[in-house]
Amino acid sequence: MFCDPDFADHPAFEVRKPADQRVPFVFNSPHSGRYYPERFLRMSRLDEVSIRRSEDYFVDELFSGAVPLGAPLLMAHFPRAYLDVNREPYELDPRMFVERLPAFANSRSIRVAGGLGTIPRLVSEGAEIYRRSLPIAEAQARIANIYKPYHQALRDLLSQTHRQFGFAVLIDCHSMPASVRYGQDGIRPDFIIGDRFGTSAGRDVSEAAAEILSSMGYLVTSNKPYAGGFITEHYGRPLKGLHALQIEVNRGLYVEEHTLQRKPSFHQLRDDIATFISRLMALPDRHFFNYSIAAE
Repeated sequence: MFCDPDFADHPAFEVRKPADQRVPFVFNSPHSGRYYPERFLRMSRLDEVSIRRSEDYFVDELFSGAVPLGAPLLMAHFPRAYLDVNREPYELDPRMFVERLPAFANSRSIRVAGGLGTIPRLVSEGAEIYRRSLPIAEAQARIANIYKPYHQALRDLLSQTHRQFGFAVLIDCHSMPASVRYGQDGIRPDFIIGDRFGTSAGRDVSEAAAEILSSMGYLVTSNKPYAGGFITEHYGRPLKGLHALQIEVNRGLYVEEHTLQRKPSFHQLRDDIATFISRLMALPDRHFFNYSIAAE
């Protein structure tokens, strides 16, 4: 039955919770999954290294310090090449499937055009994933069995947090290629804070996050070239006390991208991110209630 056996012996995702949630934060790592089902690998034309090019390598580990600090962490085990939950549920590429797509599918998004829809056609470096076209039922099964339960788990965490504290802050955790450059000077940011240009989080929140990282010696930019994806856009409702930030970490800081091996600097970066999380959690409540969401 399509994707049913793929995660029969391995959870598709998990929530790591502190014994007692002490802070109004929820952390999410949707692209760091690195369990590749055998059936999926047989469907792919890529080798076991090339197919990993879409991963946010070890980001779940980099942000794992959130849990002992009192916040839950939702983390994918399924790989992004298999299913991308940072998309609408049915952003599907008609070129990938044997049958016509259902009328409700969004086949015209920029992300679909780039081969990076809900069921990706390409890995991030542009290589085709599949040997042959897929039946629509394959996509529907992955969406029903993994995508929808994943988002239900995220909604539950945010709702519980909002009820407990009166507001909730979602930190969506990602990584970016070391080759990323920004601006006329071609600077290489260490971190990018995305808040959908001021619409997914209060300005005080995103500015504070950037200031904390900058004070630690990191080069930080905001929204360009990554402003946040579907998750940040969909869940960020600052007027309702739901703030969502996307944080991109430059992979050049901690991993050898060609071998996928952690650099010696990995542990220091993980400790620095834990310090960043602790300082962000210590912000007074006024940062989450007094803000302007006017886009710049």
